[in-house]
Amino acid sequence: MDRAVSKTPVPSKRTPKTDPGRPVARLVTPVLFRFGALVVVMALVAIAGMVLSFRAVSYLSDEVQPAADANAAVLQDLTEMNAAVSTWALSGRSSAVDDYGQAERRLPADQQKVRQFAADDAELDLLVARLEERTQAWVDSYAEPRIVAKGGPGTFNPQRFRVGQDLYSKLEAAHQETQSAFDARVRDGRSEATLLFRGTIVAVALLALAAWYLVGRFRNRLLNEISEPLRSLESAVQKMTRTDLDARAEARGPKEVRSVATALNDYADAQGRARAVEGRIQNELRVLDTAKDDFVSNVSHELRTPLTTISGYLEMVAEEFDGQLQPRHERMLEATRRNVTRLKALIDDLLALSKAESRATDLEAADVTTLVRDGVTDVRITGARRGIRIEVTAPAEPMTVLCDRAMLQRALINVLSNAVKFSHDNGQVDVTVQKLEPHQVEIAVQDHGIGIPRIELDRLGTRFFRASNAVTNEIAGTGLGLRIVQTIIDKHAGDVMIESTEGKGTTVFIRLRLHGYGGLRVAEDPAGD
Repeated sequence: MDRAVSKTPVPSKRTPKTDPGRPVARLVTPVLFRFGALVVVMALVAIAGMVLSFRAVSYLSDEVQPAADANAAVLQDLTEMNAAVSTWALSGRSSAVDDYGQAERRLPADQQKVRQFAADDAELDLLVARLEERTQAWVDSYAEPRIVAKGGPGTFNPQRFRVGQDLYSKLEAAHQETQSAFDARVRDGRSEATLLFRGTIVAVALLALAAWYLVGRFRNRLLNEISEPLRSLESAVQKMTRTDLDARAEARGPKEVRSVATALNDYADAQGRARAVEGRIQNELRVLDTAKDDFVSNVSHELRTPLTTISGYLEMVAEEFDGQLQPRHERMLEATRRNVTRLKALIDDLLALSKAESRATDLEAADVTTLVRDGVTDVRITGARRGIRIEVTAPAEPMTVLCDRAMLQRALINVLSNAVKFSHDNGQVDVTVQKLEPHQVEIAVQDHGIGIPRIELDRLGTRFFRASNAVTNEIAGTGLGLRIVQTIIDKHAGDVMIESTEGKGTTVFIRLRLHGYGGLRVAEDPAGD
């Protein structure tokens, strides 16, 4: 009997997920929200404090102080009335009656102001009512009857005077209590306004300190969570720029920084793979260059031997049948000689270019002026056959460069030969050697020959390229001479520049660094690592 076998599934192992980090917005937003809330609260507290302080000051200046001043005016009115009554009683002058009347007319208005303010204050209202009651008692019982009665000497009644003074003393006592109450309220109002103002300042200061504390904590948090990872990222980038192939950025901090670190590491890995591929390609190219050089060298040597043999046989035929060949055969023999010579020149240039590209540079100090004069001497005979003069302008002081003498001499001869070759008969070639700043020497070779078409200047130096007007004028050449010059000068970390105008001539500038002014950067030998 078959039994069903149940298989318990084995849970698969999951790769733990790495913390992706929080975005910068999630780090900054809460702090900014709290900071904004503190700023809002600070503003509200400041506004509320200012409003309450303004209300307290307004209440003090618009209500309490005017009422207190009115209460003082009541005492002033009563004092003037009492003085007028005394003056009337002693002198009987009618002006005293007028003074009494004026003070009496002002009194109700001042009392009304005091009464209106005291209406909302039970304690003060009671004091004001007592003051008015005693004022009315003094006026009714003494002041009014006495001002109406006859005044002057002989009208003084001591008993009536004592009654009036007693009533007035009670009035003054009541007013003193009322004035003390007003003074207390003025002090309370000032204290309240001062307290509100100071409280507002303290509250705003405390909130500002809280905001400062929050900013400080946020700064430290940013330094820990953003600045430090960014510094680590910067350090990794600097190591990578110093060609530290193993340098990698640590993925920590906010999400954006981690993303940059991850992308940078991916880029570094891709660069590493690219460098490996580049190294492999360079090795393959180096092998191909070596094979190419060997091929060119072998082919050139293999071709040179039979060409030498052919050239020898052509000379033997020309000597043996001298004067016996028909003109047609003479032309055929001359064309053969010319093509053999051209082929030999091409082979020589190919060998020279191959050596220039692959040969290790053997440097020694040499005077550029001497090299130029030696090259001019070698080319001057060729130029003299066509009546071409070569003028050299060079300073008396030596212009020493660090160079491979043989290679640099070959480059100079190539430039001089081209100048002679492309000059018109009976023309002139100007050679100038001069010192340039900073610490360079310039060799300028100028001819006044056929020049080069402007549209073809960019192609100069390309292998086997020859200017169209040179081909049209049937001027011999392989198209490798300038390429050889550029290769040699590049090996000496120099520059080759050409200026030319068709029909007017060409100027070739060669610039080299003088020996003794900083290190010479020599081009890397392509055959080596």
